[in-house]
Amino acid sequence: MPYRGRFAPSPTGPLHFGSLVAALGSWLRARASNGAWIVRIEDIDPPRERPGASAAILRSLHAHGLVPDEPVVYQSDRHALYQEALQALIDSGDAFHCACTRSDLAPSGIHNGACRRHATRGAWRMRVPDGEWAFHDACIGDFFQDSASVGDFVIWRADGLPAYQLAVVVDDDAQAISEVVRGADLLDSTPRQIHLQRRLGLPTPAYLHLPIVVDAHGRKLSKSLASAPIDEQAPMPALRRALDFLGQPTHPGIGNVDRLLSAAIAQFDVAAIPHDDGSALPPASPIDAPSGTT
Repeated sequence: MPYRGRFAPSPTGPLHFGSLVAALGSWLRARASNGAWIVRIEDIDPPRERPGASAAILRSLHAHGLVPDEPVVYQSDRHALYQEALQALIDSGDAFHCACTRSDLAPSGIHNGACRRHATRGAWRMRVPDGEWAFHDACIGDFFQDSASVGDFVIWRADGLPAYQLAVVVDDDAQAISEVVRGADLLDSTPRQIHLQRRLGLPTPAYLHLPIVVDAHGRKLSKSLASAPIDEQAPMPALRRALDFLGQPTHPGIGNVDRLLSAAIAQFDVAAIPHDDGSALPPASPIDAPSGTT
């Protein structure tokens, strides 16, 4: 199977340094594997999106030499695919209606299955069996999660929008993604996505989770924190910083973006990427979709 990787930002703001690290890491992995690199704009949460953000993100990627190999895909154009997957899970008995509010789930935010049989409206949740989930990450190694720490999770929101966990699984399959390279803040979500893949009869890609860029207070850089966008007019400093953050040579003698990226491909070493299991960050909420880059 040919290598196919992807970068999947949410259009909630301009590309910042943390997003550049994720984009560059996934791009280098694809190029070093002689594969294709795809960009998917995850624009299925209109209340959080900012006008013009998608175009700004794509412009910044191009300025830093990160050009996708195929036309950009927008999740907002793909609702029929998500609805088909939802219906399959309803038909199999894996999905059920849930009208629980945040206060009903407090303080843990974890759904305990109490409304599985009687709710007839609200969000759709995925039925989660008790047990341990495990998968192997190409950077971090073996990762284990007790499914009870997640509970039944939302796959279709009460406002009629597909939830992140379902949409990302459907799209990774539709685009034949062979390996998902993204930040370790999403490591906690990966077992849920693998569970969805298995219940939908979809193949499971490989996974590689990159270390997370944090600010001086230990908080993940994100659009929600209004992290400063990177400078499109001077891409070399940010590219070198991103390479250094990923444990790769920075090639200080090279002064051209294309030559720098070519040298980075030739010396790309997954084993040199720092390990980060995301444990220093708050876990992804069982209620809400993670934000940022998926």
